[in-house]
Amino acid sequence: MWKNVLSLGYFYIASIYGLYLVFTSAKLATIIFAIVLHIAGFMGITAGVHRLWSHRSYKANLPLRIILMLLNTLAFQESIFNWARNHRVHHKYSDTNADPHNAKRGFFFSHVGWLLIRKHPEVIEKGRQIELTDLMEDPVVAFQKTHYLKLLFPICFIFPTAVPILFWGESFSNAWHIAMVLRYTITLNTAMFVNSVAHLWGQRPYDKFIQPAQNLGVAIFAFGEGWHNYHHVFPWDYKTNELGNYSTNWTALLIDMFAWMGWAYDLKTVSPGLISARVKRTGDGTHDVWGWEDRDMSLEEKLEATVLNRKTME
Repeated sequence: MWKNVLSLGYFYIASIYGLYLVFTSAKLATIIFAIVLHIAGFMGITAGVHRLWSHRSYKANLPLRIILMLLNTLAFQESIFNWARNHRVHHKYSDTNADPHNAKRGFFFSHVGWLLIRKHPEVIEKGRQIELTDLMEDPVVAFQKTHYLKLLFPICFIFPTAVPILFWGESFSNAWHIAMVLRYTITLNTAMFVNSVAHLWGQRPYDKFIQPAQNLGVAIFAFGEGWHNYHHVFPWDYKTNELGNYSTNWTALLIDMFAWMGWAYDLKTVSPGLISARVKRTGDGTHDVWGWEDRDMSLEEKLEATVLNRKTME
């Protein structure tokens, strides 16, 4: 896939120059603007094409779907239709030859190598069997699929470059290399860390027999997508995490905010009983309830807590 090799090669090299410009000549407004674009675009991936369209873990009204579609276009991660198709294949045939970014083929392949070579024949075969009717029945997804290139260039390339130049007099080189190239490269690699790092390193408290793992670092940088062992066991949970801690799950915060506004609804989650049963059946023993009966809680602590409780009751 020489087109991908050359284009990604350019973005990686040019992003190094963009990082140099951040510390030498860029205006602060340009740096802040690039960060905002990265966060916005990544939410188009996590809250949009991943949790909404790929897994249908919640529902969104038309204005929210349009916003998430535009943010997804800004992220430049293929159309919603193609991304969701690949992701559904990834979940159904995870870490096999039918997985587009099979982690068993190594870190480099699962991170970026899968974009540089043609798909394994099994990926193509299984991809044709995946149910995608719901995607094509969504007019927002169908519109983006039909007009993807027409939307991509103004939203992902022109807008991030033009705004710094027109509004605060940034140079073209700084605007292009920072707000467009560096921002896109960071967004791309952050997403790829979920495919690579979170499939190779971490704990597996919900299912020790699968590759995906709980990885705090990925969860922080990928706005909650790093709790990957949980996500592969319970892919319909809109939080992609048992506890839904906002500090490591900005995406859940965004969805909850839109739910409060009435724009997101039918948020799906998992009952504590189902989680507990799965942990006991297939977990690796690292599950931590973070409270009473924590596996590291000593007998003395339990006795003291019981005594304090009795005193309170008296």
